Amino acid sequence: MKRFCLRFPLSLALLAAIALPVQAQPVPAQEAASHTASHLLDLLDRGEFAAAHTLFDPVMRQAVPLPVLEQVWKSMPAAGSRGPMRLVEENGVHSASIALQRGTQQFEALVSIAADGQVSGLLIRPASTAAPAPAVPNEAPFVERETEVGSGATALPATLALPKGDGPFPAVVLVHGSGAHDRDERIGPNRPFLDIARGLAAQGIAVLRYDKRSHARPQDLAAQPDIDAETTDDALLAVARLRQTPGIDAERIFVLGHSQGGMMAPRIGQRDPRIAGLILLAAPARNLLDILLEQNVRLLSLQGSLDSPAGQAHMAKLRADIAAVRHGDSDTRLLGQPARYWQSVDAVDPLAEARQSRQPLLILHGGQDIQVVDADWQAWQAAFARNPRVRLRHYPELNHLAMPSPASAGLAAYQIPAQVDAGLIADIADWIKGLTP
Repeated sequence: MKRFCLRFPLSLALLAAIALPVQAQPVPAQEAASHTASHLLDLLDRGEFAAAHTLFDPVMRQAVPLPVLEQVWKSMPAAGSRGPMRLVEENGVHSASIALQRGTQQFEALVSIAADGQVSGLLIRPASTAAPAPAVPNEAPFVERETEVGSGATALPATLALPKGDGPFPAVVLVHGSGAHDRDERIGPNRPFLDIARGLAAQGIAVLRYDKRSHARPQDLAAQPDIDAETTDDALLAVARLRQTPGIDAERIFVLGHSQGGMMAPRIGQRDPRIAGLILLAAPARNLLDILLEQNVRLLSLQGSLDSPAGQAHMAKLRADIAAVRHGDSDTRLLGQPARYWQSVDAVDPLAEARQSRQPLLILHGGQDIQVVDADWQAWQAAFARNPRVRLRHYPELNHLAMPSPASAGLAAYQIPAQVDAGLIADIADWIKGLTP
């Protein structure tokens, strides 16, 4: 899988983390890969972008034009120190992970080197600063248990937060936004799914959260790179797992989807009509490829580079790639994903699928969300404001992670430690309890 990101991992931009097992390798191969990764970063730090670009393989050179590479690197803080390199290998591809100190910020560089020695992937992301999740206190009204979603070799690690007592309890499955998320949906120092799971469990509602397949087993998506394999199918497996779990009321299982997961929640509900209700948190109401264009314009504007030659070149390439995807070009790759994946995304009509669903809907939106913006909220309102099956809630001070955010904070807000708003969690709990005896 080819990898490249702009500056920060957006919840609606598909990124894949490298998490491969260490295997013994001949020293020359290791040394060559290590040298290539270090040389690439050296060239970028010295501003020798054309030379760095020649290290890319043909697919990377097409996916990341030279002006984009230059614009992205220049948008980062000044170069500082580097940490030691961690090198792993799988199927002939070496993956190097290097910690970067740039200005006052810490990043992680992930560089993939193919067997022919060319760079086949590059991802620069903020280093995770999240402390280990605190243990559940003994006096808490719930416990957490390790479990899994699915079975056999392709099962996904998962955690069930289960209220204490006899039950049976209503339960919620949490469905991730786009990107290679863990079960807590960790973004910087924040864990929105951990907050939601424990907040609802404390109010008598069980919650199942699991590592997304693109995080735990990205190799499984190679044969079927589409939105259902990435999101829908595993959510249905998670619902099935809950139905088999002692203490869970099989007729009171809900699905909460965040961002892309919220966009897919109505489809999940259609494919399993027994699901009791759907919660759409920060869910796009419009076509995701159109929103992707908006997000890139917004990001470049925040960086002050939208009108620069590099910014204009990036947007021209993005528009051309989206047009190629929509015209059926099977060879196009967009954000490292094949055309087939994006064509499956482009086929999703959030409003139409929400109308076709039969479950009660709870739609939640934050007024400081810079990814799923007010236009989406207005579209949800226009479609469902008078529909008794749907409840809509707006939170003026919350961002895309359902956390308080100053106005105009931008993506930097994701790096500020915070928690999901307690009032929003209480609203979810009240809605669920209001639908159940």
